[in-house]
Amino acid sequence: MKLSPNEIRDITNLLEAGKPLPEKYRFVLFGENRNIELVWDGKTNALTDIQLPFQVIEQVDEPRNESVIKSQMGLFDQTSGRQLKGWSNKLIWGDNKFILSSLRSGSLREEIEKNGGIKLVYIDPPFDVGSDFKIDIEIGDNKFSKSPNVLEEIAYRDTWGKGNDSFLSIIYERLKLIKSLMSSDGSIYIHIDYRVSSKVRMLLDEVFGADNFLNEIIWHYKSGGRGEKFYSRKHDTIFWYKIGENYTFNIDAIGESRGSSKRNNMKKEIDTDGKVYFSIKSAGKIYKYYEDEKITPDDVWTDISHLQQKDPERVGYPTQKPEKLIEKIILASSNEGDIVVDFFGGSGTTASVAEKLGRKWITSDLGKFSIHTIRKRIIGVQRELKKNNKDWRAFEVLNLGKYERGMLVASHTGLENDKLVDLRQIQKDKQFESLILKAYNANEIKSDSIFVGSKNNRLISIGPINLPVTRLFVEKVIEQCKLMKATKADILAFEYEMGLFPNIQEEGRKIGVDLSFKYIPRDIFDRRAVDSGQVKFHDVAYVEVKANIKNNLVEIELLDYSVGYQQDSLSNAEKDTGKSGVKIVVENGQVIKIIKDKDGIIKRELLTKHWSDWVDYWAIDWDFANRKEIVNIKNKVTGEIETEWTGDYIFENEWQSFRTKSDRTIELKSVKKELNDGVKKIAIKVVDIFGNDTMKIIEVNLGK
Repeated sequence: MKLSPNEIRDITNLLEAGKPLPEKYRFVLFGENRNIELVWDGKTNALTDIQLPFQVIEQVDEPRNESVIKSQMGLFDQTSGRQLKGWSNKLIWGDNKFILSSLRSGSLREEIEKNGGIKLVYIDPPFDVGSDFKIDIEIGDNKFSKSPNVLEEIAYRDTWGKGNDSFLSIIYERLKLIKSLMSSDGSIYIHIDYRVSSKVRMLLDEVFGADNFLNEIIWHYKSGGRGEKFYSRKHDTIFWYKIGENYTFNIDAIGESRGSSKRNNMKKEIDTDGKVYFSIKSAGKIYKYYEDEKITPDDVWTDISHLQQKDPERVGYPTQKPEKLIEKIILASSNEGDIVVDFFGGSGTTASVAEKLGRKWITSDLGKFSIHTIRKRIIGVQRELKKNNKDWRAFEVLNLGKYERGMLVASHTGLENDKLVDLRQIQKDKQFESLILKAYNANEIKSDSIFVGSKNNRLISIGPINLPVTRLFVEKVIEQCKLMKATKADILAFEYEMGLFPNIQEEGRKIGVDLSFKYIPRDIFDRRAVDSGQVKFHDVAYVEVKANIKNNLVEIELLDYSVGYQQDSLSNAEKDTGKSGVKIVVENGQVIKIIKDKDGIIKRELLTKHWSDWVDYWAIDWDFANRKEIVNIKNKVTGEIETEWTGDYIFENEWQSFRTKSDRTIELKSVKKELNDGVKKIAIKVVDIFGNDTMKIIEVNLGK
């Protein structure tokens, strides 16, 4: 590199003035390798390198039994289908950035490699701005949109807060992490639309290599609006890239039949084996095309329609893709037994199709409602496979394990080594805590502990805004209570990790600590609501059950379920309805329809007429606490991987009842289960229509 005196002077002056250098200096300073590259504000080659343990919180081995469950099931009790042993499919709740980073090493990575590695990735990242976290929920004949929770809103802000710049940063890092996990004979499909397709293509060339580009697939559909000032936008783009040269492409699985219709200028003939073919002579060479040969489909797909609003496949996600589309991709680019992965799980279409086609699968999502939807969908697939005498695999529901909050704060900012981050974050946290304490009518306390306030002789701790409260956080609350000789504490949070309750409350009770968990409402961001005292915090859900016992046959009955959810308010809804219209709100744990007629007369209709209207799904583990929840933790001193019990148990899902789009009923009594003599712990998990879960554990004493 040789700079002229004038260039040296100009560069020095610009740097001293804190001004950016003109683009021409980029190649003067850093060489003549002028590769095409997409550049945007915030682009960095840094990758998240946080290793968190995966913890299994639920295991679903097989579809439920419809009749009395015997304590010992013999070979001939299995009526149809069978569960394949070995690999269990993975349904992971959490931020896919941390999931991808944590998959780069550890026991789960080893398990993936032992099963052949990741052969196919399909992702459908959130390019439909604003719609990705709004979910339609049905109550009877009514439907309303569930607003995103705070964690989902933060994810939306991170993805689209700065428009294309933030989206590109999000997807760029994830693509690089995905590539690092894939098998050398794998391939990846990225589903995108017109908003960002040109930019994503350049990213893919950079990450996977332009030489590894295979196809730009155009999925054309008829549905959607019509343009008035431009051509109607009736297609999505799916880019397909290979990792190496030995990727899978099964023409026989997706090829189209050539058929028997006559070809122009081609002669129909029969060979010595009696097979029909067509021939044509061109440039002195004869070409033969057999009637039963498969034709490779082209890269414009017009044979798969968009899902209609009343399509039976629909599960309430606005961005849901048809199974036929994913089926074509999985059949083409994987074989039976291969691992297929989707890190933007959404409605679970990839996992559902993979299960039906005999593939192993991993899928993840940040939304609890998504995890709940996928769980129901896969259980439904298992039931169909069993009914049709086909094999299925067990699947696990996983959390990302214990972590220190400070470790993730810097990662979200991308400034892991910037010491000022901690100071800035602490200042923001203090301001936010003061606002929450005011809304909660609590007194602020100065303390070096995890507690920030007090109310009615109860200490108060507030969870992070951008992360769910985990077991580790609650364990610290319990530990501080012991040190301070406190017996009562409230924990306020926007979100709690799945499977946290009720074991953690029981641990507190054993040492004399009464823990109360409350959700922070979205109204906390409305300062007028805070100042007027209108913000209402609600408890985590409460469930009541009963065991009906006759001899050693146990039947579980749901008796009650209560929540205190809030979404909008009656007064706001009545103002916003306009001259006439309908609006649905959730206030104090009740779903209410506001109807304003043309004369301005308002009627209110209660939609949750019975407590069971809130229950969307419930399941039973007949022998809870027989399988400890174990995670693999790296020893900070030795660097060795060690196993550690989290203090919880894995919920083994043995029977379940849930609502579907086609059948909105739900049973409130289980089948009878034959249990052996002795004291048994039975766990009952309930998931409500918002996708939040709670659990009740009861003890039964049999054979007394």
